[in-house]
Amino acid sequence: MAKKNLKQQWDNLSPSKQAGTMVLASIQLSLAVSAWADLAARPASQVNGRKGMWAVIIAVNFIGPIAYFLIGRRRS
Repeated sequence: MAKKNLKQQWDNLSPSKQAGTMVLASIQLSLAVSAWADLAARPASQVNGRKGMWAVIIAVNFIGPIAYFLIGRRRS
C-alpha cells in the first residue's frame, strides 16, 4: 500500500518537479559516493576524526559530504 501511495505522489508532480527531484537526487548520490571513495582511499592519519564517524556523517543528505570535504580531510 505504501508503494502505491508513493507512486501516486510521484505521478502528481509536474514533469519539471520530477526532473528537479531527479537532478537533486543524482547530485546527492554523486557527492556521497565521491566522499565515501575519498574516505576509503585516504589514510586515517589524513582524516580529522574517526573514519567510521565520517562514513556515517557522509550519509546525511548534502550536508554530510560537503562537511567531509570541507573539514573532514586534513590538508598537507
